[in-house]
Amino acid sequence: MSNKASMDDVSEQGAKQHAPATLRNRDAILGVLRQELPEWGVVLEIASGSGEHAIYFAENMSALTWQPSDPDPGALASIKAYGAEYPGVNLREPVRLDACAATWPIKRADAMVCINMAHISPWASTEGLFDGAARTMDAPDAPLILYGPYFENNVQAAPSNLQFDVSLKSRNPDWGIRRIEDMDKVAEQNGFIRTARFEMPANNLSLVYRRQ
Repeated sequence: MSNKASMDDVSEQGAKQHAPATLRNRDAILGVLRQELPEWGVVLEIASGSGEHAIYFAENMSALTWQPSDPDPGALASIKAYGAEYPGVNLREPVRLDACAATWPIKRADAMVCINMAHISPWASTEGLFDGAARTMDAPDAPLILYGPYFENNVQAAPSNLQFDVSLKSRNPDWGIRRIEDMDKVAEQNGFIRTARFEMPANNLSLVYRRQ
């Protein structure tokens, strides 16, 4: 499932999808990426959605090659439409990739990014994300950077996140805001450890996991 197209108030113009939240969060996310991504290499983005993040990050980090992906045909068409207008050479064609799949079309990456997927997909997608990251990134300290709302022990949840969680579960009982402790556990099971936690706008977090 394409996370951004399913949950944001998405508009369409031809094949292009527009997710307003992208404009609100892209600069904050970019700040984390500049701090945590390697200087060069291939960055695999899981669940790229409309493709607006991919274009923006590729444009602002030209030394990195951005590889967008999504399982949804509509999202892939949107990414291609935006990519056709991108003048740079560091944006690859999007690939169809389901995080739950036992094999991925991309066999190696230097870093991975996943924005707003965990809470609007089954838990198996998060398990598949870390399993796939372990197969795809073999270098020590290779980062997997996540963004979205999370709950955590001993931290009072924002009322808006509690309401959002109820809304998510009413749409699909397999969805819901995940607990950081559960994320950490599945990460460790796949050879990753959390090395950073960034507070982000609108009660979101960025979590950085690195290959051990």
